[in-house]
Amino acid sequence: MKTLFLVRHAKSSRDDTTLPDKDRPLNDRGKRDAPRMGDRLAKRHVKADLILSSPANRALTTAQIIAKKLDYKLKDIVVNDRLYPGAVDDLLNIIHKLGDKLDRVMLVGHNPVLAELAHRLSSEITDLPTCAAAEFTFNAKSWPDVGNATLATVSLDYPKKS
Repeated sequence: MKTLFLVRHAKSSRDDTTLPDKDRPLNDRGKRDAPRMGDRLAKRHVKADLILSSPANRALTTAQIIAKKLDYKLKDIVVNDRLYPGAVDDLLNIIHKLGDKLDRVMLVGHNPVLAELAHRLSSEITDLPTCAAAEFTFNAKSWPDVGNATLATVSLDYPKKS
């Protein structure tokens, strides 16, 4: 079994129009939502063998906040430039090249590409709100099989979901 988590970064600030897009920080809501989602994932006993993050400030900050809640070492977060802004085929390439010793991988990035990938993996998911976490478990032994393997479970959680 291989489990893939797609996490959209928490709500970011657009207050400083002089900042490049890549440098935008989380806003107050994002700073509240990311720890909440991390807590919710931790309560479900989610563990990640690898967390990959976009280099954008808002995505990396979200990844770090969630990683702390999951007892994942911050130094082990891998920043991948291909996650910003990213394309579905790029993300699938990254996933397909993962080592088979990894069973649970979390990608932290951006819409619209994460929502497109989530929908490609399961038609049940049509949108990823900010700070959403989509979880896909595949009946697969190898990451190159993900996308073609049978989807065993799919779930979607996000801050405003009750």
